Amino acid sequence: MPSKKKLSKPKPAPERGSRGRTREGALFTAAPSKLSLPTGYAVTLQDIKEHLRSARLRAVLAANPIVIEAYWHTGKIILQRQSESAWGAKVIDRLAADLREEFPEMGGLSARNLLSMSLFAAAFPDGPIAKQPVSQLPWGHIIRLLQMVKDPAARDFYIREVIAHGWSRSILEIQIQGQLHLRAGKAVSNFALTMPPAESDMAAQLFKDPYLFDFIGTADPRREAEVEQALMDHIQRFLLELGAGFAFVGRRVHLEVGGDDFYLDLLFYHLRLRRYVVIELKARAFHPGDVGQINLYRAAVDDLLRHPDDQPTIGLLLCRGKNKLVVEYALSGLDKSVAVADWKKQITETLPAEFQGSLPTIAEIEAELGGKPDATVKEQP
Repeated sequence: MPSKKKLSKPKPAPERGSRGRTREGALFTAAPSKLSLPTGYAVTLQDIKEHLRSARLRAVLAANPIVIEAYWHTGKIILQRQSESAWGAKVIDRLAADLREEFPEMGGLSARNLLSMSLFAAAFPDGPIAKQPVSQLPWGHIIRLLQMVKDPAARDFYIREVIAHGWSRSILEIQIQGQLHLRAGKAVSNFALTMPPAESDMAAQLFKDPYLFDFIGTADPRREAEVEQALMDHIQRFLLELGAGFAFVGRRVHLEVGGDDFYLDLLFYHLRLRRYVVIELKARAFHPGDVGQINLYRAAVDDLLRHPDDQPTIGLLLCRGKNKLVVEYALSGLDKSVAVADWKKQITETLPAEFQGSLPTIAEIEAELGGKPDATVKEQP
């Protein structure tokens, strides 16, 4: 007789986790315990999370220019009507109410934001706006630029920096308040003579003059060690002031040469330049002999720490004042890269008079954003 095949029993459905009691066909489901999950689940979960985060970010970035274009176009229409019919604050309030009624699910339609849209259109009159770099910025960043930066060239500078470094809104505000556009690339250096042109241009833009250490307190430090300690106490703000790409290596780095002890004030590595950066702090004005000191430290780092793939080390002297011509003479003939810059506790100590107090007050910002209608414009019913 032919043997009978045994029929395999169907596998029972996997038990589902539940919260509380269950009845046939009814239960409150609960996720299975992580202890019972297969090997590799955590890695798979992380991969999916990263993919979804990336997809969400791409969606936001893709949608942002569309939103910015809509805001710019709305602002352009408002500007035109204000010019033709002298629209005042009451008309803008009415317009905001009508738009919110028509689009209840859409944010950003307050009277204040509509006035910001008109400021935006006035500041960037040439379209299409979606093809301009500013369209890559979030709307909150654009509002801060409109409020805090009046000069178009300076505004373009901050737009480029936000795109290049991904600044948050708070970081953008800090950089504007510190007048970065007036300081970037201003350090006295010999980079043009000691580096290839492309590298020297990039390095020059990374070093500023003066450096602003407004976060170290009101007391006037009289010793370099006091300055170093204050900077280490605020290392996050210090790194922000140095700029993107600086990685902290050490403070008071001990160097022994021929039985003599030396201490490098601060040692950094710059990720884009692929170079160590030795920073020497002075609580006094620049002396020509300072160049020899920092060149000793720079040469020692090149000889003892530098990897074969690294570029030659840069020396940065931060002093409390300098004679630019003396610095230029001190650096002339030196075939190694050194820069000299001031450091200040208050930016107004060094800015030209025409730039001091150039940031608008809160009252001025509110007035420009429509807190009060212009007295010269008649209100329309």
